Amino acid sequence: MEKTIPKVYEPHAVEEKWYQYWLDKNLFHSEPSRNKKPYCIVIPPPNVTAELHMGHAYNNTLQDVFIRYHRMAGDETLWMPGTDHAGIATQNVVERRLAKEEKLTRHDLGREKFVERVWQWREKYGSTIISQLKRLGCSCDWDRERFTMDEGLSKAVIEVFVRLHEKGLIYRGKYIINWCPRCRTALSDEEAIHQDHEGNLWHIRYPVKGTDRFVVVATTRPETMLGDTAVAVNPTDERYLDLVGKTAILPVIGRELPVVADPFVDPSFGTGIVKVTPAHDPNDYGIGQRHNLQFVNILNDDATLNENAGPYRGYDRFRCREELVEELKQKGLLDRVEKHTHAVAHCQRCDTILEPYLSEQWFVRMKPLAEPALKAVVDSRIKFYPEKWTKVYVQWMENIRDWCISRQLWWGHRIPVYYCDECGHMMVKRAAPGQCEKCSSERIRQDDDVLDTWFSSWLWPFSTMGWPEKTPELDYYYPTQLLVTAAEIIFFWVARMIMAGLEFMGDIPFADVYINGTVRDEIGRKMSKSLGNGIDPVLMIEKYSTDSVRFSLMMLAADGQDINLSESRFEMGRNFSNKIWNAYRYLALSVEETSLSRRPANVAEAPVEELADRWIKSRYYRTVRTVTEGINQYRLHDAITAIYDFFWHDYCDWYLELIKERMGGERGPESGSIASQLARDIMSGTMSLLHPFMPFISEEIWRSLNNHESESIMADSWPSMHDDVIDAGAEDHMRLLQETVDAIRNIRGEMSVPPGKRINVILKVGERGTASRLRESRRYISALARAGEIVIESEPVIPQPEARAFLPGIEVHVPLAGIIDIAKERERLSKELARVESEVKAYDAKLSNENFVAKAPEKVVQGAREKRAELVDKAGKLRHSLEQLRE
Repeated sequence: MEKTIPKVYEPHAVEEKWYQYWLDKNLFHSEPSRNKKPYCIVIPPPNVTAELHMGHAYNNTLQDVFIRYHRMAGDETLWMPGTDHAGIATQNVVERRLAKEEKLTRHDLGREKFVERVWQWREKYGSTIISQLKRLGCSCDWDRERFTMDEGLSKAVIEVFVRLHEKGLIYRGKYIINWCPRCRTALSDEEAIHQDHEGNLWHIRYPVKGTDRFVVVATTRPETMLGDTAVAVNPTDERYLDLVGKTAILPVIGRELPVVADPFVDPSFGTGIVKVTPAHDPNDYGIGQRHNLQFVNILNDDATLNENAGPYRGYDRFRCREELVEELKQKGLLDRVEKHTHAVAHCQRCDTILEPYLSEQWFVRMKPLAEPALKAVVDSRIKFYPEKWTKVYVQWMENIRDWCISRQLWWGHRIPVYYCDECGHMMVKRAAPGQCEKCSSERIRQDDDVLDTWFSSWLWPFSTMGWPEKTPELDYYYPTQLLVTAAEIIFFWVARMIMAGLEFMGDIPFADVYINGTVRDEIGRKMSKSLGNGIDPVLMIEKYSTDSVRFSLMMLAADGQDINLSESRFEMGRNFSNKIWNAYRYLALSVEETSLSRRPANVAEAPVEELADRWIKSRYYRTVRTVTEGINQYRLHDAITAIYDFFWHDYCDWYLELIKERMGGERGPESGSIASQLARDIMSGTMSLLHPFMPFISEEIWRSLNNHESESIMADSWPSMHDDVIDAGAEDHMRLLQETVDAIRNIRGEMSVPPGKRINVILKVGERGTASRLRESRRYISALARAGEIVIESEPVIPQPEARAFLPGIEVHVPLAGIIDIAKERERLSKELARVESEVKAYDAKLSNENFVAKAPEKVVQGAREKRAELVDKAGKLRHSLEQLRE
């Protein structure tokens, strides 16, 4: 072991060194093995447009913890990496770049040239997030990196489309879909994000033909009235039964509208009479089908009004709304306007308000696929962690709707459907046909649309392993063991992967699904560009280190709960890294290199000499059990907290302090050797426990401690559990000692006893066993509490003045005569108490001021409350200390 160990830990040099070493040694690579159990995770493929955000950092750290643990546990471990082509997102990025840099649109280039540009962009920028994942320490098998539009995955996509079409599960139809006027494409229901809007409910008067009556209808989108083809009432609503069969006149346009009775109409909404717009409302679409109504589309694909809008042709939809309402008002046809809050669908990608739009699209019939996927979860073949997400999954699957899979984009998997321009015949083929199979014409063209991005992603667990070919990887690694992902894509991705796995592989794609929480800012808001509250993980890595970022995220993550994060939280990780380094440096510089690395670290076989040794071995193996069970049961917060508490408090704060005189040779060479060897073995074992969470510092220290006997910590074994070494008696004895030492230290602090000054201690103990254990621990108490004479009796003489503390079965007394100047200390404490009480009164006045509480930011008010509570606590301690100093 080198004696020139840097005083300050230098993480960036360490992290760069070891990650390159792992890559050079190919330690992340996995191959099917007959001798090992497989453990596989497929990465949720990030978009090629993405840069690492804190959600990625959290999700991928979780995955890496499981992967590194199972690798050390002896499994043949594969973490399959890759990226998603992200149809809409990537096309938007490239289109914006074209417009900004070259003043061109994709239509100026044409489809083929534009797609070439996207591929060029992907080659240049698409690997950014992969580089950032490496910076995060991710131990993916980078030799196996996949892309959803690479040759193998494209083949799988086409195969799935053809098979589903052959089974009648893919069809083309004209339905109401979600349309984004900005992206100019259809979206699935899951891509339509609903947001509450404070809008209006306009009540409009429609004349009834041949009478002087009007019917009043209510709508949140008055512009859509231009596409009305009926008025409807509920058949049980007696108020309007006489209107059924009559005709209303559409204002502005003059179109005649039949009044129909339909049970879908809610008599309690608005006036109980509704306008029916079959081409622009999914509910009205159903009414239109049931009553054989006209379907009038009033919108172009950019949400401007078309020729069916009469005088409003060419208008933007929102300008049309304003001017149409004004026209209705001028004509006396606007009955009234009410404020109304309602949910409005927005594009997931660009946030544009979507339009329900009648369009011919391709769909997957989902019910037949959903039934076995639902059963797999209900029967617990697949388990969700936390379990609450099972109910969410089940509810969605029970109410599943057909999936709109076609997109009006150029970037993506082109739909493998071909049309004959000669006879109109449609063909679904795995490869482009040379001629029409019906009329032999060569005038063949492919469908212009591409498939939804998720249509390739839902095949990810098996397409990445070579499907539809039969490969050794599929045979060995499928089904995978775990998926780690976010709640918002349970429907987009998780459910669809389960359906696809069962349909095409005949088996579930993964056994467990761990749903991680959302990373939010310190006051609980979701991080977003618009709020400007995001924290860049790459900057945090540069400032604090990768290990610090990973550790802090894991410490804050409790069983799938959301994380409230501020930059200051990463100081926790940096502080822990420094604590680890300082302990290692102390250990390394305190003993001879030969005595420290003369054999492989083995805590179970390390000899012990006294209570401290038995206690630390017991605490170590209790920690091994907690950490191992925590990881296996997806309680990573419990696991990392156990490591932190053990290393910081048990090992550093107590054990290293307890063995200092032995390490210094004061108890003889053999005692020093036993202490240093055990300290080294436990340090090494703790680094193994820590490795999945903090891979870099653990590798650096472990390699030094183990004299390079293994090529890497990750190639070494996970610490075994040894319940036989857990010693409850030693832990109870040590707990008694710790409580006693803490009580004495507290008295020293409260009485302002100088740190170097030794004090006499009197312990009044009634129970013989307790007294005996304390007498055995005299040397420890003396060293840790800076105690001189220690009296342990059942009825001791206690000189005055003295300070005291009470423990269960023990009274701790510290005589103060000659230790401090009693009068001066009493005066100091009295002045400090008066100052603190004055501050408490000032805060009381501030917090009783209603104006301050009502108008100051919540953070400021809460800060004031916390400061007052802190001062009240301090005042109590000062009064206690004054009481202790009575004559």
